[in-house]
Amino acid sequence: MDISSQISEIFSRSTENPHRLRRVLKEIIDCRRDKTANIDVELVDSCPFHLKGHFPGPEGTPYENGIFEDVVCPATYPFVPLQVKFITKVYHPNISPVSGTIYIDILQDNWWPGFTVKKVLISVQSLLSSPEPCDPLDIEASQHFMVDKRSFEETARYWTRIYARSPESVGANDSEVDDAALAGIERTHIDRFEAFGFQRSTVSNAQIEVLCKLNYRGPNVANIPDEVVVEELSG
Repeated sequence: MDISSQISEIFSRSTENPHRLRRVLKEIIDCRRDKTANIDVELVDSCPFHLKGHFPGPEGTPYENGIFEDVVCPATYPFVPLQVKFITKVYHPNISPVSGTIYIDILQDNWWPGFTVKKVLISVQSLLSSPEPCDPLDIEASQHFMVDKRSFEETARYWTRIYARSPESVGANDSEVDDAALAGIERTHIDRFEAFGFQRSTVSNAQIEVLCKLNYRGPNVANIPDEVVVEELSG
């Protein structure tokens, strides 16, 4: 069923406040008609208050060529902020890698009832271009960004390829996920600990997690004594 038919059916059977319903449906149509914004929304289970948004990652960022999905639950919208979270896993200081929760000011204290679904989704898309590492939801991603931005962007790009790729961008070599690359830890840093008695096969996800917590990346590697790393890896 196309969106126009869905909307007609919703109006005919909904018991929601007609003014609130009309506003949300108008915003859905606005999103779908605005081809320049590159924002699209669809109804989940034919419910106008449970939406799924889609947008491409911004050009020139590690999220380019990715197709990102998020869920918008208006609840008592527009009087309280939209409830928005990512379905797609994203490596970003202001996005939880576990829940997909997004930290952005217009969904917090700076909410205004005049904001629309399209405005919010465009702001979320813009957040991918402009991380705020000093106000993080993902502390490890934030630390990574601040200590080695180049490495952070490589990791974010890898997450985009693995989790946010469009069907056209899927490569045959993507069948095996590199846990070190997902964590933003260079393989050379893992391999060097063979000299301390660690076999390559024994460097597990738990040990990669240790290196993440130490923020063993970029220039910060020189600030962490080998004995500290070995002790942590052996724990």
